Amino acid sequence: MGLRVAEFTFLEYFASSYGIPAPRHLAGTAEIAEIKKAIKEWGGVALVKPDLLSGRRGKAGYVVTVRNIHEALREIKRVSSLEINGQMTRIAYLVEKIPAKLEMYTAITYNTEFLSPSITVSLEGGVDIEDVADEKKITIPVDIYRGLDAYQAGEVLSKLGCPQNLISILSRSMISFWDLFISTGMESAEINPWIITPEGKPYACDFKAVIDESNYKSRIPGVIFPEYPENITDFEEEMNAWDASSHQGQAHVSDLGGTRILPILFGGGASTIITETLEALGGSPLFLSDFGGNPPYERMLGTARRCFDYHLAHAGLLLILGGKANNTFIDVTFQAIADALMSYAEEKGPVNIPVVIGRGGPRLVKGILAIKQVLEYLKLPHVIFGPDTPVTLVAEYAAGLINAVEQIKEDQNEGSQSLGSVKKE
Repeated sequence: MGLRVAEFTFLEYFASSYGIPAPRHLAGTAEIAEIKKAIKEWGGVALVKPDLLSGRRGKAGYVVTVRNIHEALREIKRVSSLEINGQMTRIAYLVEKIPAKLEMYTAITYNTEFLSPSITVSLEGGVDIEDVADEKKITIPVDIYRGLDAYQAGEVLSKLGCPQNLISILSRSMISFWDLFISTGMESAEINPWIITPEGKPYACDFKAVIDESNYKSRIPGVIFPEYPENITDFEEEMNAWDASSHQGQAHVSDLGGTRILPILFGGGASTIITETLEALGGSPLFLSDFGGNPPYERMLGTARRCFDYHLAHAGLLLILGGKANNTFIDVTFQAIADALMSYAEEKGPVNIPVVIGRGGPRLVKGILAIKQVLEYLKLPHVIFGPDTPVTLVAEYAAGLINAVEQIKEDQNEGSQSLGSVKKE
């Protein structure tokens, strides 16, 4: 499991321990006199930030500049009650505002291309790395035994056009960042931005990371990882508990607030691609799901039942879709989904919803026969795509189908209203 770390925890426990230069900070729960003193010592200006796991706080307008104790107290109270992307703020805190001459982006993660950790660096700090042109960022592998050295870091900075007088100090800061990453069992970590002052001093001004809880290195003496409150739905809460109840097959969901397509999805990254395709084309998926990992029959049956109990009555289309599996038995998962659908209809009455299916993998034909038999018994219109059809095309078809169905309903409603008006006249 991944333990997510936000900036406040980094400032409290990690920055000074690993020699990473960072702005001074103060919890918003501090005494008024302490806050007043801090703002004065920081040059009469500070930033108020929410301590939460959601990104893009600055872009969303939730990082606020304050210049006196009155502004600080008002914004601490306001920011403490914010909810961003379903994430609740744990506390608000203040940090010193650092003047910027240059900004830098760094991120470390385990890279499947290199089969080792890698570090990505860009002098376009403060910007989403996906928006940075390829020639303005460099990713290099890092030997897990030797680690990142000053020569590697300096060479990357030089290629990016970093001012010569800053290369040495930035290289040392990058090495400290690597030491933090490798010493604490982190799976990924990002500092964005590093702010370099006009005097040439770097500061790590925002941080986020994921720590592997199963790694013995994550047991760090003296570090208390906070729990972040989440505004999650009853469906997500029940599915989280169900997912944690067994290691056999995952049952991951994230409520999206959609209104049209109920997605039973498989395949990790494929699930995300499918969901993004549906959203882009107006499919309005109710939630993001990932139900792979070769779940046994009872596991998949319980997963499907929960999805149907919470969402089937409100959905306009059922989508069962995933990439071509390697070790997931399609007949087991499809039989479980079919039985959950049958059980739902027997308990709650007839179901009237189109079904779109796309899958590939071991025992596919047997699985298709199992689910097709139930769909025909329930008289549900359905379309089944084979393993050679890309999941994005199946998702496009599903989005187009639900859009057409909704348009027909709207036309029928307008026709009924028009007919009623004629009768009255």
